[in-house]
Order: sequence, then structure tokens, then C-alpha cells
Amino acid sequence: MARSSVSMNYDGLRRLQEQLAKIDRTDEFFNACAKELAARLLAKAIKRTPVGDYPKSTGKTGGTLRRGWTAGQNANAKAYAESLSVQRVGSDFVIDIINPVEYASYVEYGHRTSNHKNWVEGKFMLTLSAKEVQGMAPRILERKLADYLRRCFS
Repeated sequence: MARSSVSMNYDGLRRLQEQLAKIDRTDEFFNACAKELAARLLAKAIKRTPVGDYPKSTGKTGGTLRRGWTAGQNANAKAYAESLSVQRVGSDFVIDIINPVEYASYVEYGHRTSNHKNWVEGKFMLTLSAKEVQGMAPRILERKLADYLRRCFS
């Protein structure tokens, strides 16, 4: 009777299992993606937001609406986006970008003048920024995914 013995080394399979376990932390990855896109959106919206120009006699300095994007904190867009919470809604990861300044929607979408005879066009600082980031998102997310997978499998 002929016999043969086969020896197997499972180190490669164990390493693959460890690497696949890293991929199991996808919520962290998706949260990071959502925060990066939110930071880019905020940076663009902040730049597009007009700052009021007031006579010195009024004591107003302007910039309230622009500061509203970061809830009045003196933080840059990236730092503020990192502080925001990400909600999972079904298969979506959602961050709410809000400017709480009471007249923000009037500047965004436009409004009638106080005498109701004229119309002030909107600046669409958030709307335009959202469209711009939406166009950039696939490229940004592809890069982030490639980096993430490279870290998992290195």
C-alpha cells in the first residue's frame, strides 16, 4: 500500500482572515466618508456666503451668516464637520448641515424687499456647493476606498 503525506501551511489563510476582519469595520469608513464630504460642502458654502458691509456708525461687523455654518464656533470646516454626528438611515449615512441664523434661507433662496415691491435674488451658497460636491463625490470616494482597502490588505 502506497502512502503519501501532505503538509499545509495555513498562515496565509489566517492573515487573510485578519485582513477581512479589518474590512468588517465599514461603518467607521462610511462615517469618515460622510464627514469628509460634509467638510468639503461646508468649506464651499462658507466661501460663497456673503458678509454684510455696514457703516461703522451702526456697530455691526458682518459675518454672522458665515459664522452660522459652524454654529458660531471659530472652527474651520473640517474641524467642525468632524464634530458632527453621522446618522444611519437605512443604507444611507446622513449628516445634517444647518445654518441656524434666522435669515439664512432668505439669503439662500432670495426674498422680497421690505416694501414688497422688489425681489432680492438668492445667493444659493448651499445649493451650488452641494451640486459641486455631488459632482466631486465619486472621485473622492473612489480614492478613499482605495486607501482603505490598501490599509486593510497591507
